[in-house]
Order: sequence, then structure tokens, then C-alpha cells
Amino acid sequence: MKKLYILLLACLALASCEFDDDINVNPNKPSEASGGQLLANAMLSLPGLSSSPQGEFMAQYLSETQFPGGSLYPEGATSFYGLYTGPLMNLEEVINAEDLDGSEGPIQNQKAVAKILKAYYFWNITDRWGDVPYTEALKGEANFTPVYDTQESIYNNLFALLKEADAQIVAGDISRDYDIVYAGDMGKWKRLGNTIRLLMALRLSKVNPTKGQDEFNQALAAGIMASNNDNLVFKHLELEVNENYWYSQVGRQQRLWWALSETLVNTMKPTEDPRLPVFADPNEEGEYVGLPFGKLEGGVPGDYAMLGEDIWRQDAPVYLVTYAQALFAKAEAAKLGWIAGGDAEAKTNYEEAIRQSIQQWTGSTAGVADFLAKPEVAYDPARGLEQIATQRYLHLFMHGYEAWAEWRRTGYPSNLIMPGGKAIPLRLMYPANEAANNTQNYRNALQSLGGTDGLYSKVWWDKD
Repeated sequence: MKKLYILLLACLALASCEFDDDINVNPNKPSEASGGQLLANAMLSLPGLSSSPQGEFMAQYLSETQFPGGSLYPEGATSFYGLYTGPLMNLEEVINAEDLDGSEGPIQNQKAVAKILKAYYFWNITDRWGDVPYTEALKGEANFTPVYDTQESIYNNLFALLKEADAQIVAGDISRDYDIVYAGDMGKWKRLGNTIRLLMALRLSKVNPTKGQDEFNQALAAGIMASNNDNLVFKHLELEVNENYWYSQVGRQQRLWWALSETLVNTMKPTEDPRLPVFADPNEEGEYVGLPFGKLEGGVPGDYAMLGEDIWRQDAPVYLVTYAQALFAKAEAAKLGWIAGGDAEAKTNYEEAIRQSIQQWTGSTAGVADFLAKPEVAYDPARGLEQIATQRYLHLFMHGYEAWAEWRRTGYPSNLIMPGGKAIPLRLMYPANEAANNTQNYRNALQSLGGTDGLYSKVWWDKD
């Protein structure tokens, strides 16, 4: 696998790789990338959806020991251009291609993988910004000023896209030479697509529960993740060319800038959560002490539980869509009455989600029974939705944007704070260049936000 990553990175940096002994072929002249190479390039961008201080601040997982700024929620634009011009353009090329190489796996399957990844990227984009370009996007020179589609219409399009992907998968894996996520296993890609659809459906729990329930059950029937082996996880390498973002910050540049927040530590420590020693390294006294989120004067690193080495090491994985998430979703769906079984089914899925989460993060299920017996953790029907959401929040550690989306939807955990009296943002602001580059469509998009681009307008599914 290490050789595969190095080869892919080298090839993609040059835009192509040719293995041809023909002396008439110029090895230094880029050629068109194959479908497999385009898919691989899109996969290389996956960790960027998670590895971001901004995301961790939105979920209040990490506090700043120096230069407190981002954790105080300053107003400012956040660009989505890189996602459009990078992975999404590559995926669109695959979806629309008429000359894919069948030697890289069944062409229908290559296109299905591209559709699943396209849906996943756009889901992340629309949940952060709200209305964004979709139907007229990715047209290249044909359209530099795409309209902004409503988030509701984007969700409907993504549900349809994921159904298309599921329906078109045929027997036969794609080439493992380019699939750096699942090594070509189409069964795992199929379960991923349906799991994404399941999680998207749950976002509709307040804005359109009828449609949400229908999409949820369709995805469930189509087949979702069945174990942690199905997780969408990006595995970094012990190589600078493909290392963990947090290693580049903490390990390489020695930036001891991030401690676990006091809120997070005070949630995990009383229950002796077995994930805490993975999430954090203890302070110089051997204790887990969280740093108050948004503390203006920061803090001395040695006094607090800093981001754990298991999280920032060079080859640490990035978990994006996981089996435990699917189980938490099923637990909530049972509690909501979307699937049969009521509290008994909710409890079963809730407890299994915690078990799989601890297995994922620690590599063991040791101590799970004791943890589940803690009064704060033991399933209580009267507090079921809050418990499910809180444990999901803990499981999503370091996938801050996803945890932030779930907080906006559910309101849990309910103990997140307002640093300096500043409320947690409800969306990201559009790229600053949009006002000049896509003026009319940008102005039209602002109308659904009340006329101005700010952090505190709600996205479509965010209902009280």
C-alpha cells in the first residue's frame, strides 16, 4: 500500500504516469489521466474534509493555548473553491467520460464510485455553507458563474445520485491500484453510499421528517455498513508527502497550540471514558485537565491535556464515515419511531455504537461493559435522544464539522459554551471573491439568508 500511495502521488503531481518503452513517447509530456487516477486524486482530498482547526473549534473539541482567535468565532469568509476545482472536477470527469478504461474495473462501477464521492463532497459543502452552486457547477469554461441551488434541492439531487450509484453497481471490483480507500472492494463502496444516504436522511429529522424517514428506510434496506471494516477512513503514511495534517503542525513544526477543551474533558473524565487517553495526552502532573474554550489568555501547554499523540502522529488515520455513526443513527431512528422497536431497539443500537466506537478508537472493547453501566451512560428512555447525541459527539472527535452539523440539528451536547459571549456559528460565510466573480448569483443567494452573508443565518434543515 505504501508503494501505491507514493506512485499515485508522483503520478498525480505530474498529471499522468506512462509506462511505455516507445522511444517516440515523451515521458515528460503530461497525458490525460485515466478514470482510476482521477478517482485516486479525488480520494487524496478526503482528509481535508476533517483535518481543520476551524472544524474543531466549531465543535469545541480543542482550545487554543496560544493566539486565541479562531475559537472566538471571528467573522470572515471561508473558501469552497478548492473542493470544486480539485476533487469535484476530477469526479465529474469520470461521471461524464465516454472512454474509461475497462481494465481498471467495470466502467459502471468506476462511475458509481465517482457518484458516491461526489455526493459525499457536496453533502459536506452544503451543510457548511447552505445554498451553493450545484446544477450549473463543474462546467469549466462553459460556465464560470453558476447559480446557487437551494440546499433542499441539493439534498434531493444527492439522494437521487446515491440511488443511481447503488443501482448501477455490477459484479467486479475496480482496480485496487488506484482505490486507496477500499482497495477496489465494491461491496464496501456500495455500503458506504447507502450509509451516507442514511446519515443525510437523518438531517431531515426536523425540517421534513416524512421524507427523512422514507429515505432512511430505503437506505437501510439497500444495505449499510456492517462492521468497522466498512469505515471510510483515510490512512496516512509515515512519509511527508502523505502525512497527517496534525503531524505537520504538532510533530513537524512543534506547535503545541491545541489542548482538549474543558467541556470535552469534563464530559469524558467522570465516566472514565476509555477513549480519553487516545484523544489526549495528560498534563505534566499526569492528569487530564481541559483548557476552557475561548480563554483569552490561552494556557501553558504543560498544564493541560494536549491533543494526543495517537491523533497527531504522522500516519494517524482520519475517520470520515463510520459503522458507529450508522448505529447511532439507527438508535435515534428507533427513538423517533422511524424504524420499529422503540426504546429496546434504540438501546441495542446505542450500546453497540458505543462498543464499536471504543473498538475503533482504542483497538479493544476492554472496559466497555463497565463504561455502559455508568449512570451518565446507561441508556435511559427519558434522556435517550440526548444520550445518543452526546455519545455520537464523543465518537466524532476530530471530525469537527460533522459534530457541528449534528449539534446544529439536535442541540446536543447542551453544554457547549459562548466564548466571550459569542454564539457558535450556524454556517460558514461564502468566499470573499464571490461578490465580484459571481455577483448576481451571489446576491440572489443572500436573499435566503436575509440579505447579508453572515455566520448566524440557519441552513435549510436547521430547525428549532
